[in-house]
Amino acid sequence: MQFKTLLVQLENKISIITIDRPKKLNALNRETISELHHALKDADTNHNVRAIILTGHGQKAFVAGADISEFSDFDVQQAAQLSREGQTLLFDFIETLSTPVIAAINGFALGGGLELAMAAHFRIASTNALMGLPEVSLGVIPGYGGTQRLAQLVGKGRAMEMIMTAQMIDASKAEQWGLVNAVTPQEELMTYCMSMAEKIKRNGPLAISAAIKSVNANFKNDTNGYDVEISEFAKCFGTADFKEGTTAFLEKRRANFSGE
Repeated sequence: MQFKTLLVQLENKISIITIDRPKKLNALNRETISELHHALKDADTNHNVRAIILTGHGQKAFVAGADISEFSDFDVQQAAQLSREGQTLLFDFIETLSTPVIAAINGFALGGGLELAMAAHFRIASTNALMGLPEVSLGVIPGYGGTQRLAQLVGKGRAMEMIMTAQMIDASKAEQWGLVNAVTPQEELMTYCMSMAEKIKRNGPLAISAAIKSVNANFKNDTNGYDVEISEFAKCFGTADFKEGTTAFLEKRRANFSGE
């Protein structure tokens, strides 16, 4: 599939998806959200993809926010539809994807951009990254899961502070607060993310998918995460990956997982 707003590369079983709207600081619009959904779905269903890196074109911005011009004249019903469709199509979709997604945050990650990064399974930031949810400065609140995921990552008090002050935090503070997993120099960002993806792809892909599902279950009010873990743990025993992993361990060799 050809994309207008994305660049997609496949390198050693790692899919690199780059949002390519540098003149708009990679701001999210409806077209980009739709294309991201399709690109991520394609990667997730590709047996040759074991990890995904999501980033923005250039050094200025990962994603500087949503394209405000698209919804500035919306009414209440249209706004509800925008938020619900966006969460379903992209943000919740990423969070529950069976292939791990690493957000490589280069530069600004604001509003919808930070919400996109938070939907990923983990985040690596460059030293020049700045993150925030400035929506209240526009008279609105985050609408793509930001109020929920930020509190899960940094705690209720810090989430309230970031959202209510609309202030940005730098990469160092983001790492200190647990918003990002690591910080690297700008020129080493993709190398670091590729190294992390390489570590992931050595492991059993079905087990990784099961781990994602199990960890996510803890954040669903109507779900017993322990029950999900028991179920996913047991399912692993019925896979070829489990047989290969345990056999390789006993034979003192590296496992060659098939994803079956």
